[in-house]
Amino acid sequence: MTAHLMAATESDRFEQPDALSITDPRTGESVGSVRIATAHEVADAVVVAGASFPAWTAQSPAERGAALHAVADALVAREEELAELNHRETGKPLADALGGVRAAIATARQVAELGPLHAGRALRGPSTAVDFTVAEPRGVVAVITPWNDPVAVAVGLIAAAVVTGNTVVHKPSERCPHVGELLGSVLADALPPGVVVTISGDGRTGAALTSSVGVAMIAHVGSSATGARIARAAVLTGAHVIRENGGNDAILIDADVDPAWAAAQTALGAFANAGQICTSVERVFVHADIAERFLAALVAEAERWTADTASGPLVDRELRGIVHGHVVDAVEDGARLLTGGTVPEGPGAFYPATVLADCRPGMRVMREETFGPVAPVMVVGSFDEAVRLAGADPYGLAATVLTGSMDHAHRAVADLPVGTVKVNAVFGGAPGGSAEPRGESGSGFGYGPGLLDEMTLTKVVHLEAAP
Repeated sequence: MTAHLMAATESDRFEQPDALSITDPRTGESVGSVRIATAHEVADAVVVAGASFPAWTAQSPAERGAALHAVADALVAREEELAELNHRETGKPLADALGGVRAAIATARQVAELGPLHAGRALRGPSTAVDFTVAEPRGVVAVITPWNDPVAVAVGLIAAAVVTGNTVVHKPSERCPHVGELLGSVLADALPPGVVVTISGDGRTGAALTSSVGVAMIAHVGSSATGARIARAAVLTGAHVIRENGGNDAILIDADVDPAWAAAQTALGAFANAGQICTSVERVFVHADIAERFLAALVAEAERWTADTASGPLVDRELRGIVHGHVVDAVEDGARLLTGGTVPEGPGAFYPATVLADCRPGMRVMREETFGPVAPVMVVGSFDEAVRLAGADPYGLAATVLTGSMDHAHRAVADLPVGTVKVNAVFGGAPGGSAEPRGESGSGFGYGPGLLDEMTLTKVVHLEAAP
């Protein structure tokens, strides 16, 4: 049995496991199929990772960091292959897919350097003693990752786990299993056997993995429904859970900003990667003073995004049906469709950039994560109203505020119940930040130095000399 776990165990040979069949969402052509791991194979993967844990955790942090640099080098050698496969499986624009692989490479190198610096703290005790803390790895970490940026998200979590001395069982998304298999092969070749084990499968596979008593920690990026099920399963096993789940991110547009600039920012947030980003703009609150000019500019932006077919399709027709259902429900409930909102003819899973006006908080498109290129707009009479409505939501991932007022910016930062607030830029942020999602968007630090803390247990040491 290899670290990539391709073959069935003896007891599984007579089982007929299903396969994941993938269609290119741009053309409708078959990409191929990947076999779903059996329950026995999932259990074996945890055993393999657990058996590799003592030797791996005995490596020094510097040695583990050097191994991550080797991972980064291996990813560089296969970056175009990974990007092309991602492009075919998920429809992600090729340049964006390549950017995701390169982000993974940069993250691996950054974590390789952070790992040896992940130190404990000196504590103040009696002058005759030494008190300090040390960070210890948790054990086997189950990493379950999504399809919308499959290489960058997976490598970020896996790198943090292995540099702190853990071993990993990774289950990639069932929507891009070929990317997951290739990434697993690259990682397995660059690391000692059993440090990272990849298993392919669907929700049943993930459920078998997250309910395993051999798993010490679960790191999940994906839907809120799946995240909630994982959290419930972990109550029975005692596994530590971090999860970044769905978002319903709002953008708040103040009366004093340029409407055309605000429309461009909103379009970027709502339509980039066809709206398939965890922190995509899902709700738009615009001040009445600039609403008419903003809507006209946003419609023009949407039509420009639709004309640029390089922005890519939705990942599959199932998601397209959900997105279109949100739009239809909103129109039936009184929203005005200003552009888009129709299912195009032809192959693939394309959907036009869509703008809805006259939206209300109770509409499904405002209450639920649409995860598609849809910008539902609600006009508000004041900035305070925008903050109140944006905050009245069960999700708590991120929000964007466009304003020229420092007072309004500070108020939004203080009052919005989300993990990340971005002021005057819909995307962006300095390296080294660590944010915690709230509510139905998850819990725990999912990136940055805080993620290394999540991957470890803290032990307090009190040391005195013997009399």
